[in-house]
Amino acid sequence: MKIGFNLLLWTTHLVEKDFYLLEKLKSAGYDGVEIPIFEGKVEHYKEIKNVLDVNGLECTGLSVIPDEDHNPISANENYRKNAEDFLKWSIDCCDALNSSILCGPFHQPLGQFSGNPPTQEEKERGAIVHQNSSDYAKKFNINLSIEPLNRFECYFLNTIEDTCRYVDLVGRENFGVLYDTFHSNIEEKDPVGSLIHNSKYINHIHISENDRGTPGKGNIPWNETFNAIKKINYNGWLSIEAFGRALPDLAAATRVWRDFFVSEEEVYTKGFKLISSHLR
Repeated sequence: MKIGFNLLLWTTHLVEKDFYLLEKLKSAGYDGVEIPIFEGKVEHYKEIKNVLDVNGLECTGLSVIPDEDHNPISANENYRKNAEDFLKWSIDCCDALNSSILCGPFHQPLGQFSGNPPTQEEKERGAIVHQNSSDYAKKFNINLSIEPLNRFECYFLNTIEDTCRYVDLVGRENFGVLYDTFHSNIEEKDPVGSLIHNSKYINHIHISENDRGTPGKGNIPWNETFNAIKKINYNGWLSIEAFGRALPDLAAATRVWRDFFVSEEEVYTKGFKLISSHLR
């Protein structure tokens, strides 16, 4: 397994002024970082790849649906086409980073609700977008990992079980599930059991505390969670995801109104120690 850190703690768009973070995370022991892919040109991500190489880091990519005009489950055909184009651009950026994983909740815009459960029509519309995106990603040996979110952030995919059924509907071998300990802690009757019982679908894992703060300083059952990760013979990335108030738009989207940690350094140092101690 490889240990990564999601850069959304600091930025939604990694640029030169943020490159010092890569050196800090490498020094802390990380194998790689999770790069937000929200904007910019493919060439920019090639530049990031060069800086990653200098620092001896690998990476994964993360993207989200930006707005309703790019909604994969919309009844509007043009919006679905926009979603497919956006995901293909995200895959191109992921390829520029030499990442084999593109993860995230790229199934609907964040914070948007219909007032009802997802319909079969929405699932079928989304599945076509994700089938085409998966086929495109396969050309670059990239796996897509779709993330269910808690019910306060989306309505289309909330539980691991529902997400696995959606993955079945998409039916592509490089299209799997991102298991996030934060969201599972809210939505699952048995968060650890949902990891074990659906292990064949899971191709990426986010390590995130119940309050989105420093891993190990909340109530996620880490002993049981890491035992389950070992039990299912998971061999991918364990990427820490934590959020603060530094980015107002992201804080609003993730419902972060107060500080959950003393410092960013506490999050990445103690988080790394938590994971590495359990892996030992």
